[in-house]
Amino acid sequence: MTAGRAVAEEKKDDPGLSDVLTDLLHGVEGENATSGSDRRVPFGREEIQLSYAPLVKQTAPAVVNVYASQTARVISPFDGDPFFEQFFGRSQPRAQSSLGSGVLVDPSGIVVTNFHVIKDADEVKVATSDGREFTSKILLKDETLDLAVLKISSDKPFPTIPIGDSDALEVGDLVLAIGNPFGVGQTTTSGIVSALARSHIGISDSGYFIQTDAAINPGNSGGALINMAGQLIGINTAIFSRSGGSIGIGFAIPSNMVHAFADAAKSGSDFFERPYIGAEFEAVTPQIAESLGMDAPTGALVSSVAPGGPADNAGLKPGDVVLSLNGTAVESIEALDYRMATLSIGSTATFGTLSKGQQQTVDIALERPPEGATTSQVLLRGRSPFAGAKVAELSPRLAQRLGMRTDARGVAVVDVSRDSPAADFGFQPGDVVREVNGTTIDSAEKLAQVSLQNTRWWRFTVVRNGQTMRQVLRY
Repeated sequence: MTAGRAVAEEKKDDPGLSDVLTDLLHGVEGENATSGSDRRVPFGREEIQLSYAPLVKQTAPAVVNVYASQTARVISPFDGDPFFEQFFGRSQPRAQSSLGSGVLVDPSGIVVTNFHVIKDADEVKVATSDGREFTSKILLKDETLDLAVLKISSDKPFPTIPIGDSDALEVGDLVLAIGNPFGVGQTTTSGIVSALARSHIGISDSGYFIQTDAAINPGNSGGALINMAGQLIGINTAIFSRSGGSIGIGFAIPSNMVHAFADAAKSGSDFFERPYIGAEFEAVTPQIAESLGMDAPTGALVSSVAPGGPADNAGLKPGDVVLSLNGTAVESIEALDYRMATLSIGSTATFGTLSKGQQQTVDIALERPPEGATTSQVLLRGRSPFAGAKVAELSPRLAQRLGMRTDARGVAVVDVSRDSPAADFGFQPGDVVREVNGTTIDSAEKLAQVSLQNTRWWRFTVVRNGQTMRQVLRY
């Protein structure tokens, strides 16, 4: 008699143990029936031996490989030297490539992936699970969200994964991650939802991630995180690792954000517009919470309100704290940004607030960000460090496009041409130029005039991410 049989027979001979197991099973089922949820732990050998294979067969064909290539010129220290160029020639461009994953979310060929997978790419190709390869078109990309939408075309509809509701997730839910780690081929891993609403993890400006222990490795970026109903509930985007491999801490962008972003791409938007209410927010610190008589530091503190904007018209004031949005609790400024971004422009949202110690609700119209009086963009020329930069005067809409506060003002860099002096000197989109050679910059035209100065010495002041930088250089 084996040990396993001995244990089985011992349980069979113990009537009390059978009753305990029956009561336990009935207790789990009764609790689920009461809560209205069909979630429960596996019970019995038969359930533990169940397979994910049918779920993988259903969803894996919609997960694709994304290949992004970029031509970069390698700068040689001998470039420009006639003697060395005669023998060795000029340095030649060299192709660089990156590998990631993507998810088909529409049968017409709409693919969602990560921005960092296709960043600065000259060409992006998509390979489907059946071996076909397509050249794609980038419909929309957003570095602050780390999302991009591609379009591929075929005579036949593509397989897709339906987008689920990421707000319905709970910690402990089973999930599968599908992608192409390390380029070895399509791979599926399983795990659970480890945490929700993760922020301050250094991935992107968006601070609202699903954390999972399903193994995610380099190459999984842009791949699918699916639930047990076969729905897309996240786009895998990053891992926390000291070795470069998975240690069970992975992060995914919630599907509700993905859904809103994909809809914007399909509508033809040139950038992902968030609803505008004319208010800016900051975090509620323990000190602020104590001063306002709050039990805990939660919500988002109103730091400024634009005169005549939707928030101002609704009665929102600086110093108010937003505690909920459409009945859902707002735990942090990141949670508010996320939930605002998933709402539709043109609708009305109900904000639960704490104002002067009293809780109240405020209905605020969600509008399109205002364009501003001047929308023209100016390409800077001349022999200056700014040559090759495209600049414009900030408006709420342009500020949002550049990932800045909507109340930011000034002349900002909108784009920088590759291999231009502005790129060589490190100018970036979102830089706000305040002063050049003693001249205050208050318009794009003035900056264009100043950049044409015939001088080799340049003094300028630039604000980047709220930090003021002053530079003096010879060019």
